[in-house]
Amino acid sequence: MNRTRGFEVAKGWEDKGINLPIRKTKHSAGYDVEAAEDTIIPAFKPGQKPTLIKTGLKAYCPTDEFYMLCNRSSNPGKKGLVMANSVGIIDSDYYGNPDNDGHFMYAYYNFFDHDVEIKKGDVIGQVIFLKYFTVDNDCAQGQRMGGFGSTNK
Repeated sequence: MNRTRGFEVAKGWEDKGINLPIRKTKHSAGYDVEAAEDTIIPAFKPGQKPTLIKTGLKAYCPTDEFYMLCNRSSNPGKKGLVMANSVGIIDSDYYGNPDNDGHFMYAYYNFFDHDVEIKKGDVIGQVIFLKYFTVDNDCAQGQRMGGFGSTNK
């Protein structure tokens, strides 16, 4: 079978009942992603770090593509959840990295005045695959050496 892009269960999550993302309709751009475990997202307080919601997933795609982690349109209004970085950009070379095998997670703040509980299996966001382009004089030669946040030097 020829592999182009897709999802796999990340190392360490194989026996945790992780469901691979699916699109709900044939014209949906995004694949719905579920939480891998129960998580409490505390009400926001200034200075607090976002809560990482684990997915137990990794994704692969061609080297000229990336995937975006996007919030669900219902999360801000119904659950008070806003992604810490607005949208997550995951490069193709994140897949299988030595730090975390490419396990992607969602970073959320909760802007409600009470804690929000996410249950295992709740849809927490979407993944959208996209192609990217480089400029004529691009000379990037670096190689990924780590996992989450490793390229923000």
